[in-house]
Amino acid sequence: MSITVRKYNKSDLKQWDEFVENSNNGTLFHLRKFLDYHPDGRFIDNSLIFAKKEKIISIFPGALKEKDGQMSLISHPGASMGSCVVPENFAFSDALELTEQLVSYATKNGIDRLQITLPPIIYYKRFSQYLDFAYQKSGFNYQKREVTSILFLENTIEKCLDKFKSNHRTAVRKAEKSGIQIRQSEDFTSFFSILKKNLSIRHNVKPAHTLEEMLRLKKIFPEKIVLFGAFFEKEMIAGVVNFVMNSKTVLAFYISHVEKYQELRPINLLFYQIFKWAIQNQLQIFDFGIFTVNENPNLGLARFKENFGASGVFRDTIELNLI
Repeated sequence: MSITVRKYNKSDLKQWDEFVENSNNGTLFHLRKFLDYHPDGRFIDNSLIFAKKEKIISIFPGALKEKDGQMSLISHPGASMGSCVVPENFAFSDALELTEQLVSYATKNGIDRLQITLPPIIYYKRFSQYLDFAYQKSGFNYQKREVTSILFLENTIEKCLDKFKSNHRTAVRKAEKSGIQIRQSEDFTSFFSILKKNLSIRHNVKPAHTLEEMLRLKKIFPEKIVLFGAFFEKEMIAGVVNFVMNSKTVLAFYISHVEKYQELRPINLLFYQIFKWAIQNQLQIFDFGIFTVNENPNLGLARFKENFGASGVFRDTIELNLI
């Protein structure tokens, strides 16, 4: 075995984040600066560094979680996706050895289960499914397969608009005529007020982040976390919090609106303006997020995103039971 594995420690932070930024499939969610915003004690960190000839070849963000007397290593419970981050020139033989070493490490350290949520294929700079094959070869099975809506952005907003279904184009014009203004905003307080109310009414859940956590993340990543708001008569009536995930892809992490203004179609105009901003920033793919939850599809949400010209790719969670 030429690949070695060891636990991450805080002195590795700079090297870790540099590796992620220059990798083939790394995202905002893999950066230590993102993972470490969680308060101490929320997770038992068990992130791993894989090296070959003393040079980092992969990193694995992970945390331990005990349930029903079993210990799981999850990549990563504090992020929407995890998995091994690898370089663009990653070899097939290294993929096989890497997953062997991951499983061996887990076995030797009393870990009963590995769970990994993979970044969708669109997050790769150079498409490669070596890791997918290697995980399968090592015995991983699908725990669940969610579908996320993605839009390939054109090089002009006009070409993007051509992909909209006619009802969405009409909605954009209606929102403009009604006087809705779209702009980047720092007013996360107003947006979170809309979001919390919506999530409570519709799903009886809370946002994944508290307002304080989101403000902390915004401070850490001022250019990568961007709120766009829709304003009507100076009031924020809708918003989208976007995470710039890597050099090519942006993810709509939170989308919400005030119900009584829905007929003004603020969300349609919001996305139109966000696509325009993304194109100006040389981003190539817009990820609307999943429209399935535990593989139960929301067909209305799927149609809404398809009407912008979106299609779907898998966001897979795989697992390996070691007992």
